[in-house]
Amino acid sequence: MAIRRDRSGETAVVIGAGPNGLAAALHLARNGVDVRVLEAADEIGGGARSAELLEPGVIHDLCSAFHPMGVGSPFWADVDLAQYGLAWKWPEIDCAHPLDSGEVALLHQSIDQTVAGLGADGPRWRAMFGDLARNFDDLGHDLLRPIANVPAHPIKLAAFGPRALLPVTVLAKAFRTPAARALYGGVAAHVYTDFDRPLTGSLGLMIAASGHRYGWPVAEGGSGAITKAVGRAVDAHGGVIETGTPITSRAQIPDADIVLMDLSPAQAEHLYGDLMPHRIRRSYRRYRMGSAAFKVDFAVRGDIPWRNPECGRAGTVHLGGTFDDIRRSENLRAKGVMSDNPFVLVGQQYLADPSRSAGGINPIWSYAHVPAGYPGDATEAVTAQIERFAPGFRDIVVGTHTTTVPQMEAHNLNYATGDIMGGSNDGLQLLLRPRAAIDPYFTGVDGVFLCSQSSPPGPGIHGLCGYNAAESALRRHRRGRRSQR
Repeated sequence: MAIRRDRSGETAVVIGAGPNGLAAALHLARNGVDVRVLEAADEIGGGARSAELLEPGVIHDLCSAFHPMGVGSPFWADVDLAQYGLAWKWPEIDCAHPLDSGEVALLHQSIDQTVAGLGADGPRWRAMFGDLARNFDDLGHDLLRPIANVPAHPIKLAAFGPRALLPVTVLAKAFRTPAARALYGGVAAHVYTDFDRPLTGSLGLMIAASGHRYGWPVAEGGSGAITKAVGRAVDAHGGVIETGTPITSRAQIPDADIVLMDLSPAQAEHLYGDLMPHRIRRSYRRYRMGSAAFKVDFAVRGDIPWRNPECGRAGTVHLGGTFDDIRRSENLRAKGVMSDNPFVLVGQQYLADPSRSAGGINPIWSYAHVPAGYPGDATEAVTAQIERFAPGFRDIVVGTHTTTVPQMEAHNLNYATGDIMGGSNDGLQLLLRPRAAIDPYFTGVDGVFLCSQSSPPGPGIHGLCGYNAAESALRRHRRGRRSQR
């Protein structure tokens, strides 16, 4: 039963029921606004959905899978999603990175365990990440919102800044052993761009630090459990969610005091561009999407026969070889060239959450980094990378489900060019998405705001883009109401 609350008389429409659209709707509803969410698909979730793709009872994540930023999200914690059915599960080891030599580097939630396993590079790993993990919550307070703000923890932010400004290739020089360099390279590859560019080190630093602070958990029952929990929270606070309701023109959007769009800048410009100030419309049109993900889901009988058995204890396995191998393939991809040995991420979520498996069949989640708009089939390249480090893998596969780049975009229109990150992380766009502004959520159209992962703080199932955008909308709208009195 919905919780009855005194309403403010304010109304809002949220377009898109991905994690950020739902977070925006929830924050507005908790503040007394009558909220209506319109979702094009037949189910909510966006990038946080799960389904039986290959075998009955075997659950695969359709996109997002591991959630260090989710379990650490201050907004989800404030809402207490556990009361709406969400449970986090942690693997024994967060991430493994095997090498062709048979050696493997392991990322544990415990920085002490990680340091102990990296030998001579252990102290260097602690020097790089120790203070960031220790101060992660304070850093997150300043970093997980628009860049143009007064920091609450300037000294800690100043300690992070010099490292964050550096390219991945420069930061990697801190490590001497192939294992530690590869482990860092795999984490840093989540920036999804050329390793030689300034600022590219920042995302890898935060991902590793968040892992040491919160681990890399999965949601019990699949990533879709996160958005289902948020959907229940929206309902409990009086919000209404309508699925199967695509919005292709402004005429379809109901009248409301506030409109929030969990959409790409291109989609937002399509709906409201003619009303936007010229400078903002130009920024939306110039916004660059990034490289693509080519996803392959496997159903396997038993466990992957990793050459190094430690990989069989890790929720995530990064496959790409040495740091130099990863750098080479990532730089080629950034230039639009498909690598023969692409960087591949493998997810073994069932290790932490056995409820995803059935009848001795386990789900394996994987995707490769490929060029933007890649039209080809990378299924064999992904399979070969797994076989490279797990001889005999092909023999245990009982089913394969491929999502090509065009299919990825069709599945979710926010993933233009197959970009699951919501925009390129090249140059200043890494910091200033979707445009340089004190309030980057505001579209320049009265009452209309962008709340997708193309706005700060960017990708991750943390809901903070939606929360921040809803906060901006409430401030502007209520300030306007007061000025009219």
